[in-house]
Parts: sequence; C-alpha cells; structure tokens
Amino acid sequence: MQTVTVLGSTGSIGTSTLDVIARHPDRYRVHALTAHRSKERLFEQCLRHHPALAVLEDEQGAAWLRSRCRDAGLATEVVSGALALEEVSRAPEVQVVMAAIVGAAGLLPTLAAVKAGKRVLLANKEALVMSGALFMEAVEQHEAVLLPIDSEHNAIYQCLPRDHRGGLGRIGVSQLLLTASGGPFLGWRREELVRVTPEQACAHPNWRMGRKISVDSATLMNKGLELIEACWLFDTDPQQIQVVVHPQSVIHSMAAYRDGSVLAQLGNPDMRTPIAFGLSWPERIEAGVDRLDLFEVARLDFQAPDEAAFPCLRLARQAQAAGGTAPAVLNAANEVAVEAFLAGKLSFTGIDELVRDVLDDRAPQSAKELGTILEEDKRARALARDHLARWGGNR
Repeated sequence: MQTVTVLGSTGSIGTSTLDVIARHPDRYRVHALTAHRSKERLFEQCLRHHPALAVLEDEQGAAWLRSRCRDAGLATEVVSGALALEEVSRAPEVQVVMAAIVGAAGLLPTLAAVKAGKRVLLANKEALVMSGALFMEAVEQHEAVLLPIDSEHNAIYQCLPRDHRGGLGRIGVSQLLLTASGGPFLGWRREELVRVTPEQACAHPNWRMGRKISVDSATLMNKGLELIEACWLFDTDPQQIQVVVHPQSVIHSMAAYRDGSVLAQLGNPDMRTPIAFGLSWPERIEAGVDRLDLFEVARLDFQAPDEAAFPCLRLARQAQAAGGTAPAVLNAANEVAVEAFLAGKLSFTGIDELVRDVLDDRAPQSAKELGTILEEDKRARALARDHLARWGGNR
C-alpha cells in the first residue's frame, strides 16, 4: 500500500489522479489533498477519499471546510497556508507526491517533496522552468525519484533506457521530438489572433485542461515551457529538441537515436495514462483509458510550428539559452499576461508582447540561490503589471 499526497487535487491533473487511485484501493491510499480556493470541490473529494489532511490557501476557506468535514463526520484535519503545503509534501507517512499545482506556486511544495526523498510525479513544469539546476541537484542529492507526468515528457521517458542519466549522447540519442497539438488556432495568421476571446482560447480540440494551461497551449507558451523542462529532465539543450506540430495528439513525443531509429509513445489523449505510469512505475496498471484504435485515427499529420504567428515558443527557447533567471522571468511575465487576458484586460497577441518586453527589461541574474530566483519572479511580475498599467488596455 502506497500513501499519496495530491498537490492541486481539484485541477484536471489532480482529479484524474484521484480517478486512477480510486480504481486501485488495494494499492493506494490518499494522505493529503490540497487546493487553491476550490473549497466545495475539495470537500467533495474529502467525502470520497477520506484524506488525513486537506489544505486550502486561506484560513477563511479552511474554516468553512473544517466545519463541513466535522458535520459530515470526517476525521480529515483541515489546515491552511503555504507552509502547510510544504509540510504535507514532506510528511513521513507519504511515499508519493503528485505535484499538480499550476504555476510558480507549486515550486516550494514540490521542492519540499524532493528534499524529503519522495517519489515525485511532476506535473508542475514551472518548478523546473524557474529553478532547473537547483531542482535537479536536489533530486540527486536527496535521492528522490522524479517521474515526469506531462504527456510529452512522460512519452520521452518511456522511449529512453531506464538509466538515461549523463546526457543523451551516452545512450545514443541524437534528438528529442516534442509534439504539440497546435492548439485551437492552428493555421491562423497573426492578424486573425488579435480578436481571439478567452472562451475560444480555452476550447482545446484534444485535451481537457484548466484555463491557464489551455491559454498557454493556444499561444504555444506551454510548448516553450515544456522545451525548457525537457532540457533539465533529459540533460540536453534547446538545439537538441525539435517541436513538431501533430494535430491528432496520438503520438505524445519521440526520441531519435543515432542509428536512425525513432521511438514513439502513442495513446489516446488522456492524462490518466502518464499518471498511472507514474503511480505504478516500474509496473503497469489499468488507468481507465480506452485502447487506441488506429483504424479510427486513420492518419497522422505533422508540420513545423509557426513561430511568426506564435512567438512564445521562440521566446522560451531564447530564455533557456540565456540561462540564469531568464526562464523564471519568462514564466512570471506569462502568468501575469495570461491572467490579464482571461480578465479581458489584454489581447491574445498582447500576451507574447508583454512577455517579450519584460524579458528585454530584466537582464538574467545568477540562478544559484533559491532566494534570487524567487526575488526575480516577484520583480518580473511587478514589471509586467507596470507595463499593463502603462498600456491601459490598448494591446
């Protein structure tokens, strides 16, 4: 029996994780569930999964949940705040931590799980984007087991030998092929994107995701963040990673070997597949996912990404090449930009313009200290908001 903490349990990854766990009550038990502010959904999860602990961001929401759990006769202890997130991540009762908090908020609790030597199922790409060198150093130092859950990175992981540390050249890999669906605006020209609405941007053709990651997918920033993440996970650089637009989202990514072989992982676009892989590794368990029907798929298409219409991918590659705190600044500016877009205060094309301007204004700092990274994250957000205020809704 493995005990699991799910960070970000009310989001799409968190709910899919609990679905897989519920299919195997003889293998997994939930220790803690955490949410940002979705107290009603978290209460429903407490009723079903009976965690020992539940965490919300603010004490007001925690007090409401505490009362509801008490009235329902649940033994769940309800706590609040950032420190509580870190505590449930390193709890000695826990073997597995699903890191599914979206954005920079997931960095510290995920890092706490790593430093406690847990098996960390990494769905929070920002942890590596912001602090890749520090994070991977902590994984090695504390002997944590890090398994990628993003479908693309999980696919690459499955296409590599089990021991792939020491660089891709050591295992004969010449290139990683990171697939992208292209999002809901595949084939659109730059001038057409100016009038895109949040509802359109969140209507992904293949995947069911939260609003923030849906917008990132539409701008191709999600693929840019994944490129940065892949550099750290697989000890490579941006030049060794090719992004391939694959609208069907059936091939989740590939590894090209120097002998001419290309290994691919295929499956239906359902996050329960990589989640089940991470929970059961090195075994395999049933995940509730339909078997892929190649006759129904019928065809697989590929094309190059349009970086003129969607420059976020190029900005991410440049930030990773610049190094230091540049990826953290990229991520912070993007989070502010997406929030403004979803609130109707910034156009869709204004997202990449804001990220570009913030990157231009912040020279990369050394990323050897976590405090420096967090300070640059804070400054980049403030700078992005200053730009928004000066623009006054004109972009």
